Order: sequence, then structure tokens, then C-alpha cells
Amino acid sequence: MGRTITAFWDESFIAHEQPAGEFESEWTGRLAYRQPHPDRPERLKNIYSILQAELADHVTLADVEPATRVQLERTHTADHIDDLQAFCADGGGRITAETGANEHTFRAATHAAGAACLAAEHALEHSLDNVPYAMVRPSGHHAQPEQVDGFCYFNNVAVAADHILETTDTERVAIVDWDVHHGNGTQECFEDRDDVLVIGIHNDHWSWDPEAHPQTGDLDEVGTGDGEGYNVNVPLPPGTGDEGYEHVFDRIVEPLLRSYDPDLLLISAGQDAGTMDPLGRNVVTKGGFEELGRRARVLADEYAGGNLAVVQEGGYQVSHLAYATLGVLEGVLGVETGIDDPMAWMDEDYDSARRTIEDIATYHSEYWPALE
Repeated sequence: MGRTITAFWDESFIAHEQPAGEFESEWTGRLAYRQPHPDRPERLKNIYSILQAELADHVTLADVEPATRVQLERTHTADHIDDLQAFCADGGGRITAETGANEHTFRAATHAAGAACLAAEHALEHSLDNVPYAMVRPSGHHAQPEQVDGFCYFNNVAVAADHILETTDTERVAIVDWDVHHGNGTQECFEDRDDVLVIGIHNDHWSWDPEAHPQTGDLDEVGTGDGEGYNVNVPLPPGTGDEGYEHVFDRIVEPLLRSYDPDLLLISAGQDAGTMDPLGRNVVTKGGFEELGRRARVLADEYAGGNLAVVQEGGYQVSHLAYATLGVLEGVLGVETGIDDPMAWMDEDYDSARRTIEDIATYHSEYWPALE
């Protein structure tokens, strides 16, 4: 049968729900309809369904244990953990302008972080013969050490990286985040460290909230102290699609991983760069996501000892997300289902993307000569 995937899954990921309103914002009373929040349970239900329908022979589900207090406190403050637990125990509600919780959110968030830890452990134990996929909700890459942000509560990939660095002989972890939004929380978690390389590929959207999301995702946020140069932001123009993302991997991601030589590659796999996503402005198709999954597998094999874990992040067009994620996992597996993207309607602006990527590579070559 060849390569397989172990998908870490828990029912709590579906029980977590955010307040309805006006898209992600609070309901003002001006409109007749309270719209479901874009981070809806149906996102994960559709991923689960399409994997069962199309990759059942390749994917095995695995149970999840919640992240322990020790695991969480390597990344987050005790006050943040306690505050979120108390807020959810009291029934939840809205926390920031775009993010809320219900009584099930704390359980879901601890299980999501636990799934990422289990996926990272699994990667080190099984290599590319059986690739782990943390099929989680809520996402994590916006969560900062002390606060919730952007539909995220605990930073799943950061908790996993800290767990692996603390409990195994792993010395270096690389995180490649292709979610269309800047992984500001992951950046903050590791901004002063050189044992984690963070490569963030996102729309050039800057900060959306000076308090909840103060980071900009711009080129000059390269890290501080020992971590200077180890945070590599790749802010892309609207309209970047399959060819643009392939160029990012050719021109930036592969040279960086070759130079850094990580022991483990973690993918923050947000498929909201997809062509129809309401929270992104890029146009990656299912085929483009398949290529991202393939490149992740090949790069892990060549530069990370064959150690790869994929952790779900965003993606908010609930139908396209399923097809895009199927594409990612087809690429990871090296299989073809023959299913085309039913929503590949938009042309990409490759020329603008290429020029921007070349400028980005030049900027970061100050720290990474391989980009010259």
C-alpha cells in the first residue's frame, strides 16, 4: 500500500464553537441574520468526510490525549491557561473582536495542542513511512504566550516544538507556516531563539489589532537576540497562486532548510490561501496544495531526517478547505485520487509574486547566504 497517514482526531474539535454574529464580528442588531462564525465545526467535518471517502485505505485515525499542564506551560503563561479555563467553565462568550469560545473550547484547545505533540512524537518514531496529521480545531498559530488571538487559544505547533526539544535529543526544529495569515503567535514564541526556525508564508496584511495582534508579519521582524535571522517572514501580494508558492519553495524554503539542517519539520497547514477563501486573497488550487504537500515530504526527507508532521491551521471556505486539504495529504502520500479542484476559477498574478519573492530573498540573504 505504500506510505500512510495517522490522523490524530478528537470529538472535542467539533464541540468547540464561536459566537455567531456578522461574519467574525459581533452582531450589532442591524442585520436580520446572525451569521455563523467562519471558524465553524463544518470545516473539520468536511475534512474528515473527504478523507474517509477518498483516502480511507491510506489514513488511520488515532485518539488524542490533551496536552498536560507541563507541556502547555513550556509555551504559555500560567495566567493565560488559567484565564481561558475559567472563561470556558463560565460558559464562554466573545474574547476579542473576532474570537470567542464556548464551554467546550478549553477541552478542544488542550486536545489540539496534545494532538500536535503526539504528531511530532509520531514523526520521530515512524519517519515518512507513516506521516502524522493533527486534524485539529481550534487552530493555534496566532496564539501568543500570554493571549488568545485570531481564533487560536494555545499555539499547537509551538507547544509541540517545545515538547520535542525538551523531551528528546532533537536539537533543531523548523516550522513552515503556509496559512494565508501571518503566524504571529509562533513568531513571538520563538523570536529570541535559534533552536526553532520559523518560515511564515502569508498575505501582506500587517497587524489587524494593536493589542491582540501587534506583530506585522513584515520583513523586518527577523527575531531578536539569539533568534535574530531565525524568523523569516514571506509576505506575499494578493493574487499569489500555485506558481508563486512553488517559487517561494524553490527560492526561499528549500535553501533555508538545507542551510538550517533541522531534525524535525513541522507544517502549519492552513489552506486559507485557497482560491475561494473569504479570509484570504490568494488563489492556490487543490493542485497547488498537492504540490505543497509533496514538497514538504521531499524536503523533510532530504533535510530533516525524514521527520515530518502536518498540523491543521486555517481555511474558511468550508467546501474548498476539504478539497485543498485532500490535496495536501495526496502530496504527502505521493498518491493521486484524480479529483480536480471544483473551484479553480481565478487566475493568479505570478509576475507580481515573483518580483516580491526575489526582493524577500534578497532581504533575508543578510542572514542566510544561501538566498543570494
